[in-house]
Amino acid sequence: MKQAEKKQDLKAKLIEAARHLIAERGLANLKARDVADHAGRALGGLYTVFDDLDGLVLAVNYESFRRLDEVMAAAVQGVAGPEAQMLGLIKAYLGFARAEPNLWRAMFEHRLPEGRSFPPEHYEALASLLQHIVAPLRALQPGRSAEEQMIRARTLFSAFHGIIAMSLDHRFTGVTSEALDGELEALLHQLVRGL
Repeated sequence: MKQAEKKQDLKAKLIEAARHLIAERGLANLKARDVADHAGRALGGLYTVFDDLDGLVLAVNYESFRRLDEVMAAAVQGVAGPEAQMLGLIKAYLGFARAEPNLWRAMFEHRLPEGRSFPPEHYEALASLLQHIVAPLRALQPGRSAEEQMIRARTLFSAFHGIIAMSLDHRFTGVTSEALDGELEALLHQLVRGL
């Protein structure tokens, strides 16, 4: 293998190892040595590909954003009507969170050190997710500018994410797991009527 191919292979193995460990143990329990061991590599190898553990977590989270984007795109494929599309998006998002709870949490819990910014591809991945919400919003409020629709999409995403996060984390303010699906649907219906 050429040097670049070896580095790419090592990167893929480290990302997969970190993804597996985050899924199994959660982000808070991720350790560089465990990642290297799981990938069958020396600890120093991690730092030839990533500057630090944060860089590796960013790579895992980026892949999670891409997978979530695919899940949400599939959820609205062939679905007619803005409310039905939004409901499909919410169900897909909730399904992803339930199926991959630790990876889903890592996407939003990971904090970079002060002064360090998320890479551009993270913002692009988020924008892609939000576009799934913008499409039905455009049908409901065609007079709004693209910027206004993106702001509204962020607001809706944050609202439903918050409800889902508090409920799945069993916070005392959250909705029970049994009631969550129905409450999300009821809230969406009221929001669509308001929009």
